[in-house]
Amino acid sequence: MTISVIIADDHKIFREGLRALLTQENDLSIIGEADNGASAVDLALSLLPDVALLDISMPNLSGVEATRRIVANTTSTKVIILSMHIEKEYVTEALRAGAKGFIAKTCSSTELVNAIRDVVAGQPYLSSTISSALVGLIATPQEEISTTSNGLSHRELQVLRLLAGGSCTKEVAAQLNLSTKTVETYRLNLMKKLKITSMANLVRYAVREGIVDVA
Repeated sequence: MTISVIIADDHKIFREGLRALLTQENDLSIIGEADNGASAVDLALSLLPDVALLDISMPNLSGVEATRRIVANTTSTKVIILSMHIEKEYVTEALRAGAKGFIAKTCSSTELVNAIRDVVAGQPYLSSTISSALVGLIATPQEEISTTSNGLSHRELQVLRLLAGGSCTKEVAAQLNLSTKTVETYRLNLMKKLKITSMANLVRYAVREGIVDVA
């Protein structure tokens, strides 16, 4: 059996490296590449590969949202997130979106190939380097990862409340024990999810919904 794979990452040199690596395996076939999340969804729905390898941070559409759309529209494609971001929040969001695997970009080629084969065989795969994130995910109370009435996760609500309250990205990161890159990703995802195009409108939304009080 040959496993068909598509690769989505906004760095061409990384895609080329993955292609060269995976095509050395007799049972793997790379049938398409995408450089952004929206193209990854289109590619997955048109080619219906066995596996979609997605980066989590991509232009146009994040890897998490791309996963959600792929999973919602096909049952034949299994998604594996391949990312440098291995914080619990990223792992949680990816798994909730329907990803069957989450692999750190620092993994070995052997681990990546094994992950692809395991996921196709019906076994979820989590990179050994993010085992601590898995422990945290299992231990997280259900109410922490559920969505609020406005469709935001509790972590997204925390970030929105702090940003709208006047905290800068660095301050939010310090208060929530996150990286500044993670906070920035949350901000961008919040704006996309809420269809808001500016920080000023994001603040107005938070005030209107009672997420922050008007000083």
